Amino acid sequence: MGSLPVLAQLQAPAIGQEATAPVFKVGSITVKFVGAANVNEQVVRANMQVREGGDLDDTMLDRDIRSLYRTGLFEFIEIKRESVDGKSFNLVVEVTPKFRVLAIKYEGNKRVKGTRLEKEIKTKPNTALDERQVKEDAEKIREYYQKAGYNQVSINYAVERDRATGFGTVVFKIKEGNKVKISDVRFVGNANVKARALRGVMETKKWWMFSWLTGSGRFKDDEFDDDLEKLRDYYREKGYLDVEIAQENVRFDYPAPEKLVLTVNLTEGRQYRIGEISFKGNKLFTAALLKRVARQKSGLVFVPSKLDKDVERLEDFYGKDGYLDTRVRLTRKPNVNTGDIDIEYAINESEKFNVESIVIEGNAKTKSTVVVRELVLGPGDVFSTVLMKISKLRLENTRFFEDVNVTPQETNIPGRRNMRIALKEGRTGNLTFGAGFSSLERATIFAEISQSNFDIFNRRSLFQGDGQKFRLRMQLGSQSSEVVLSFEEPWLFQKQLALGFSIFRTSSDYNSTFYSQVETGAEIYLRKRLFELVEGKLSYTYQIIEIRDVSSSASNQIRSLEGKNTVSKVGFQLLRDTRDKIINTTSGNRVEINADIAGGPIGGSDNFYRFEFRGSQFFPVFETQAQVLSLIARAGVVQNFGDSKVLPYYNAFYLGGPYTLRGYEFREVGPRDEFGEPVGGKSYGFFSAEYSVDIVSPIRFAIFYDAGFVNKGAYDFNPASYNDNFGFGLRLFVAGAPLSLDFGIPITGTVQNKKGNQFNFSFGTRF
Repeated sequence: MGSLPVLAQLQAPAIGQEATAPVFKVGSITVKFVGAANVNEQVVRANMQVREGGDLDDTMLDRDIRSLYRTGLFEFIEIKRESVDGKSFNLVVEVTPKFRVLAIKYEGNKRVKGTRLEKEIKTKPNTALDERQVKEDAEKIREYYQKAGYNQVSINYAVERDRATGFGTVVFKIKEGNKVKISDVRFVGNANVKARALRGVMETKKWWMFSWLTGSGRFKDDEFDDDLEKLRDYYREKGYLDVEIAQENVRFDYPAPEKLVLTVNLTEGRQYRIGEISFKGNKLFTAALLKRVARQKSGLVFVPSKLDKDVERLEDFYGKDGYLDTRVRLTRKPNVNTGDIDIEYAINESEKFNVESIVIEGNAKTKSTVVVRELVLGPGDVFSTVLMKISKLRLENTRFFEDVNVTPQETNIPGRRNMRIALKEGRTGNLTFGAGFSSLERATIFAEISQSNFDIFNRRSLFQGDGQKFRLRMQLGSQSSEVVLSFEEPWLFQKQLALGFSIFRTSSDYNSTFYSQVETGAEIYLRKRLFELVEGKLSYTYQIIEIRDVSSSASNQIRSLEGKNTVSKVGFQLLRDTRDKIINTTSGNRVEINADIAGGPIGGSDNFYRFEFRGSQFFPVFETQAQVLSLIARAGVVQNFGDSKVLPYYNAFYLGGPYTLRGYEFREVGPRDEFGEPVGGKSYGFFSAEYSVDIVSPIRFAIFYDAGFVNKGAYDFNPASYNDNFGFGLRLFVAGAPLSLDFGIPITGTVQNKKGNQFNFSFGTRF
């Protein structure tokens, strides 16, 4: 920054006089360019506040210099002062402009056009020449080439300056090399770990058929450096603490001009195990008890992450009894005699704390009672960190909040802490409408309004804040229509007991070519958590099922139910759900058992009972969530009784379509009448296995196998008449909703249902 000479020497005030600073004025302001004047003088004056005839202020001059530097147009700025009459000064603003960019040239780029490379850089013609930015641009060009497969690319740059004009030309000198695909990734020295496992850790992969979509199969420097660190971490997690994987020991071989073989040379070292485990500083609990709390034992492989988890587990063990400030520090002590690593946990115990009060912050629309009822800690309780974490998890599971932070808060009372809950409200209401397609419905339009944090009595807050559930959906399709209104109070009488109801009317033409079906009804239910993760649901449903537009060529079985039929039923459900996510699930399971009884003493024209099991299990493959194996199993039985001599076909089981056997048309698998029309069965079994992998998140590729049977008689689970199929598909999101695109190929079927390959596309999940 330019120098600021002293304005004038101040005269010392006489004794008893008050010191006053002299006021100086600005005379003329002259702009002087040092070097080429490639910047307009008006640009300099426009970025200065000091004016001719105004007061001369050192602070203002300093701000003007800073303002001129911020334009990025000048290398050096200095303001000089020339005294006029002792009361005013002329100012000379000397500026050295930066060189400006005249043009940008590319040399050696035979495979990529310069117009494409211009999109990767920030340096532009007629802007200030910043060599640091030019260097960054060269790196951006190199990264672009590497992503395109030119891993041997070399990028240099030169700046040709013309001091007479103040302009410079930037020249990027490019040596492209060959466009290369990775044909293999090999390892040398991995005596104890399989190469397949090591490849699974890395992002750098060999080229495969979907690499054009995923972007894999090309060598990228930054990505490969990260991969080497991942390999080191992977080995350390297996106890090989001395592993050596050096960048300079990686070999690049080119068996063909366009093929690259990477060979990673590594030294595993020895595998370390845990030696003696000891504790110090523990007065509240014995070492024997703390050893049982820690899951890592002597003789096990030394895994750093598991030991860190044990530190957290020990702190939680103290924290569950209110010793909030207890801290555990792990010390590793190599044992020269045994070759193992001894572990010492140094424990700094704290006093015991109780909950003083609950402090809630950030709940602008959600009532405090909605927050408090989810907590498992209250004032006066021992401040358990375990229960605090459970409270946090329960608040997150409400999905009312984008962020939940639960922490102890200091108080002035010894042995007491507040539990502070800081919330960030999330969006809980949705208004959606639009149009869509499915392989069943073809064209459809819909509108839906839903609110998961509804408050039926709070008009002022737009009916939000009490944790109730509300949903209204209307849909009109080429073959069906639907109207659904549902409401749920999850905490009836401030107890963990949910009360809800649903009113609906649906009509569909795609169930059969011989008739159309209209269902109108309502359901009311109670739901409660029974124990652990198991919840029970008791419901009552009343339906009017009308069979319309029956074809004259339909069988007597179909024609016999023409008109209105009533179903009055009581249902009971047991549900256990441990899935990590409802959509794109990667681990956990869901088990559901349903029992229904209709007719008899509760009325209705139909008399039947039904039992059904539905279960699913999800496994992450190769310890990664990018690849998932999902298994689905279902079975059910339904039987008529009393005055119902036969089971109505609309209460029977069917298979086929996008949610069951994807190689067959909707409801085409099952018993048929004398004219070959599906009328369903009383017993069924179904199994599905699907393997999916991320292509480019959130798009997944899936291959699947489905098998199932539907038998005419109740309790007939003989799978002899099974049908099965295999296929492949894509999983993606459209307008925030999950969309499945599947192509199913039938394997074992019948002449009537095996009508060729099926393409299914549907919204939602299969369970």
